[in-house]
Amino acid sequence: MIGSIKGKIILKTDKFLVVETGGVGYKINVSPDTLSRSLKTNDDIFLWTHTHVREDALDLFGFLEMEELRFFEMLISVSGIGPRSALTVLSIASIETLRKAISSNDIAYLTKISGIGRKTAEKIVIELRDKIGKDDKDVSLRDELDALEALKSLGYSQIDAREALKKITPDGDTNAKIREALKILGGK
Repeated sequence: MIGSIKGKIILKTDKFLVVETGGVGYKINVSPDTLSRSLKTNDDIFLWTHTHVREDALDLFGFLEMEELRFFEMLISVSGIGPRSALTVLSIASIETLRKAISSNDIAYLTKISGIGRKTAEKIVIELRDKIGKDDKDVSLRDELDALEALKSLGYSQIDAREALKKITPDGDTNAKIREALKILGGK
């Protein structure tokens, strides 16, 4: 199928891009992270793509990084996770953080994702844990969850809090994460 697309952005919406290449405009579903980058109409872009074929549709999903595409394809291999759910999962945290959550069986972290319930989170962990591999060090995402809850209690939306936490360094304790996130949120 279509493995990548290089062309000009001719339309940018809140869910997809239309990229023209060779006189054809391709509608490509992208993650909110990709959309949040400073891409504008008429910008040149290169996307790695996944072609999703269904009985009634042919959809393209685009990614700026090959690692994102690989993780997306692992997610959709889990029964019950479709491409749109996989994009939602990718939009809530960095791939490194998601890998840590899965390898450390942190179902609570995964259930914080909108639309992902406990059973689906358990399926993700069970089916992907071996593919991702175990982390050598004791990994806990408790600090990130605590920071997220603290930011929400300060009146920030879950989306804004998650976006800020994605931009900070994953090292540090809860208080350091909250301080860094507040600096980012204060700059808006």
